[in-house]
Amino acid sequence: MRPNKCWRGNPFPKGQGFREEVVIDGKGHLLGRLASIVAKQLLNGQKVTVVRAEEINITGPFFRNKLKYMAFLRKRCIVNPARGVFHFRAPSRIFWRTVRGMVPHKTPRGAAALERLKVFEGVPPPYDRKKRMVVPQALRVLRLSPGRKFTVLKRISSEFGWKYQDVVARLEEKRKTKSKAYYEKKKALLRIRTQAEKKVAGELTAERQVLAASGY
Repeated sequence: MRPNKCWRGNPFPKGQGFREEVVIDGKGHLLGRLASIVAKQLLNGQKVTVVRAEEINITGPFFRNKLKYMAFLRKRCIVNPARGVFHFRAPSRIFWRTVRGMVPHKTPRGAAALERLKVFEGVPPPYDRKKRMVVPQALRVLRLSPGRKFTVLKRISSEFGWKYQDVVARLEEKRKTKSKAYYEKKKALLRIRTQAEKKVAGELTAERQVLAASGY
């Protein structure tokens, strides 16, 4: 199986049943919009996996979002900070916490919904060989006005202590190189097959006429 490109369609079309698992490429999606759609699907019973969480976008300039996160870091238990609030730095955990705030996670139904969610930085195996989808209702290019500023989640995370931005970038570069080599090989094989089909097309004219007369 080849690492499929993103399918530019709705992974949650109306009137269709559940898929075994929906893999969403988080790159270029708005944090809150994607989280709300994912939360609803989790509560409905759908398993959802989000990859490339470090490429999720937040509306607004970087400095404003940095001030917001600094204000969030000041929220803690005065008696014993180890009790909470827990401030996640990794992009995957930031997205997970955003979704958690949109489901009743203290009830059995909400806890079961969160169990159906998986979030990763980068595209780890086996998701590099699965079809990855996008959610049009949450894409920045479709929802944010042109010229408006936005912040990439990995920049916020690295500013506040996430140490693996370089590691993820290096692994992603290796994955893309491998995927490109596979795609070039597939195109070459497809070209050879097309040429072979054209070559034998004239030799199978009689057989095709027989099949057409039989209704095939």
